[in-house]
Amino acid sequence: MLLEWISGDFSIAKWTTKRKIEDLDQFSFWSRTDKELSLVCPTNKLPNDVEMNEDGWKLFRVSGKMEFSLVGILSQISGCLAKQKISIFAISTYDTDYILIKEINAKLAQEVLESEGWDFVE
Repeated sequence: MLLEWISGDFSIAKWTTKRKIEDLDQFSFWSRTDKELSLVCPTNKLPNDVEMNEDGWKLFRVSGKMEFSLVGILSQISGCLAKQKISIFAISTYDTDYILIKEINAKLAQEVLESEGWDFVE
């Protein structure tokens, strides 16, 4: 399977109070639970009213659509990175998985994954 970097710098944010989800006209991932509303988006699109946020993330995805019958893809990726003490923030959508890595670890993460047989789309 191929991995693909999404260009730009990303932030992870949250609200614990009511807030409307908005269209940011770019990549964004909103998740609402009974406890919080979370957002992953390009740092330059981060709304001003976030309660908490963390900047400095890079993002890649498993390229293409993944069948629901596939097992262990995210586990394989996170396991390779965990061995090198690289933490991740993972997002799964209907089609694929997205993995955020702190910018300081992005190059090492790619090297580690490539050494384990993963390829990155150029």
